[in-house]
Amino acid sequence: MIDVVESLRERVREVADFPQEGILFYDITTLLKDAEGFRQSIDLMAERWRSASIDVIAAMESRGFIFGAPLAYLLGAGFVPIRKPGKLPSLSISKEYALEYGVNVLEMHRDAVQPGQNVLLVDDVLATGGTIATSLDIVRELGGNPVGVVVLIELDFLHGRERLQRYGVDVTSFVRYGGPEDRLD
Repeated sequence: MIDVVESLRERVREVADFPQEGILFYDITTLLKDAEGFRQSIDLMAERWRSASIDVIAAMESRGFIFGAPLAYLLGAGFVPIRKPGKLPSLSISKEYALEYGVNVLEMHRDAVQPGQNVLLVDDVLATGGTIATSLDIVRELGGNPVGVVVLIELDFLHGRERLQRYGVDVTSFVRYGGPEDRLD
């Protein structure tokens, strides 16, 4: 697996000062355009959850959709989008959260997750954990049972994993960045 993860890391482009000065952005579009890299990403993310009982994949706008939809297909689960404000046509639940470089709001349809359903949350990157924590709050408020979080990339130096500990869910990531001690899991 380490060889596959290193191969994925090599396909991620680092962009300095995006979306604002001082931010190093990990651009997955260079990985996504590579058919083998995209397939390997989806396969890695699905592997941990193949034998789990997942009813719904909930993925965050917008890059989480890229991974969430094929994971839902592979795992035989439904797909639920967690969107930015004003994008959902029916009654929704909204929560505001802080990003590492601003504030945002997430929304989900109120009927997207049924009480007791097992929900796997999917995104591309775990940074500060704000987006995922807010999504976990929404799923729980709707009565869903969040069983885990899977992301392709984790930025260890932003300590998002620690923020998610209070939820007691399995957090899985593959390409991890943490400064000079970058590691492959």
